[in-house]
Amino acid sequence: MFVQIVEDDPILARALQVNLELEGHRVVLNNTLESAKKQLQDSSLDFVILDLGLPDGSGFSYLEKVKNEFSHIPVIILSAQSDEDSVVKGLTMGANDFVKKPYSYKELAARMQVVLKKPAAKTNVVEFGGVKVFEQDRLVKYNDVVIDFNRREFDIFFYMMKNAERIISRDSLLQFLDKESEIFDRTIDSHISHLRKNLKKHAVDSIKISSVYGLGYRLEKND
Repeated sequence: MFVQIVEDDPILARALQVNLELEGHRVVLNNTLESAKKQLQDSSLDFVILDLGLPDGSGFSYLEKVKNEFSHIPVIILSAQSDEDSVVKGLTMGANDFVKKPYSYKELAARMQVVLKKPAAKTNVVEFGGVKVFEQDRLVKYNDVVIDFNRREFDIFFYMMKNAERIISRDSLLQFLDKESEIFDRTIDSHISHLRKNLKKHAVDSIKISSVYGLGYRLEKND
């Protein structure tokens, strides 16, 4: 298994690397967000062990990137930043587990095994107008071309695809999206505008997002 350790403490990182390599794993060390992101794009990683306090930013931003672009890669957060809010935030954002420092390697190894043994969630594929949305992988495809959406855009588009040809009110979108109190009514129009531009950019002409005056939006086929 190819394991990435994102940790800026060289002693802790090296000790963890040695233990993992003794168990037969291939390991790469990254001590900054920038180097971790480059490694993520250039390698076929199987597992990520992630610290939150990094010199060039928060590990939460890297967790978000991994889960948005490579959702199949398990991530365990290994951090001294172990207050309740941080643990809840990490798990809510998609971390597979959260191990508090100081830790024992035996505990970490056991938690890794539990994560790896969990059956993969069944991929939910929604298709409408030739566009396919893969929920588990967070991918959108049209004519086998991947359409890039950020995290929020993907959530909105997936919800609209599941409710294609139905009128979707702002309230229903807010209820579906507002899991972290990050979105407000006034931002919905902006997200919809970005969605429309992204679909146009990728020449998706089989469907459209229509505004229904006074009611909300509707994803429908282009006649």
